[in-house]
Amino acid sequence: MNTSNKSALFRGILGWILCLLLTFIFLMIGGMKLLSKPIMVHEFEQVGLGQWFRYFTGTLEIIGAVGLLIPKFSRWAALLLAVVMVGALVAHFTVLHTSPTAALIMLALSVLIAWLRR
Repeated sequence: MNTSNKSALFRGILGWILCLLLTFIFLMIGGMKLLSKPIMVHEFEQVGLGQWFRYFTGTLEIIGAVGLLIPKFSRWAALLLAVVMVGALVAHFTVLHTSPTAALIMLALSVLIAWLRR
C-alpha cells in the first residue's frame, strides 16, 4: 500500500470515528432541547429569543447529526453543525457568560469533519 492510499484510509477512518462521536453528542444535546429538559429551557430563557429558538436549534442539531452518517451529506451536515456552534459561542460570550469550551470543541470537530470529507 503506497503512502497516498494509507493517507486516504487514515482520513476515512478518522472521519468516520469523528462522525460517530459527533452524531452521538448532537443527538443527545438536540434531543434534550426537543424534549424540553429543564436545563435547556432555562438556558434558552436566558438567551431571550423564545422557546421556538430552542426547538429550531434542536432540530438543526438532529438533522446535522443524522446527516453526518450519510456520506453524500456528511460534509454539509458538519458545516451546518459548525454554524450552530458559532451561534452557541455567540450566546456563551454575549448572554450566558458561561464556559464556551464544549461549543469550541464541537465547532473544531465539525470543521475538521468538513475538511476530511472534502
